Amino acid sequence: MTTAMLPTTEETDPFCLPPLDAAALLFDAPWRRFAVIGDSLSAGTGDPSPGYASLGWADRVADTLRRVHPDLVYLNTAQNGATTAQALRQQTDQLADFAPDLVHVPSGANDIVRRTPDFAEIEETLRTMYRFAAGTGAQLLTFTLGKAYVVPVFPDWRERVRMVNDITRRLAAEHGALVVDMWDHPINDRANLLSADRIHFAASGQAVLAAEVVKSLAHQLGKRVPA
Repeated sequence: MTTAMLPTTEETDPFCLPPLDAAALLFDAPWRRFAVIGDSLSAGTGDPSPGYASLGWADRVADTLRRVHPDLVYLNTAQNGATTAQALRQQTDQLADFAPDLVHVPSGANDIVRRTPDFAEIEETLRTMYRFAAGTGAQLLTFTLGKAYVVPVFPDWRERVRMVNDITRRLAAEHGALVVDMWDHPINDRANLLSADRIHFAASGQAVLAAEVVKSLAHQLGKRVPA
């Protein structure tokens, strides 16, 4: 299916998972305490999309896990505009007290929104975040930033995203984190993917991202997952 033949509803989107199918992939998932830490991309901030439920990816994943474990406890401390350093200062105490068994960690999206990013510093700050999150004993989860995420004022923006994505992949490998790689995902080409701010995925993208997270978790459990 080409992007010119885009589906207009969640039910017909080939990259989405129906709720019961998503739950079936995670029917024996062990996770009962799901936490999200970071920024607006971590939280799932985005505008509504016609034909899609207005839910962020993290809320969708929590709903899927709750179908498996009705007693699931979900914590989302992500804050719009937060850098990784701010998340470390302002959100990690709650994370430690929560004692999660599944944690989403941020992807450094706001760390590169500055005149001259210091990528060595960004990597060290993200490494501190990974170490802290891994110290909870939880399974870690993250995603790479997609090509559709653009800040036009910076002419080198695409290279910035490539570099922070490379950092994410390295740190994830070091800490056994699952990576949902959105850099080359076909939805980057969708004309209606982004919210009005041209940064955050709208609800249609949130639904696809949630499906990719569920598939990644299912793969971790040894399941065969749909393409």
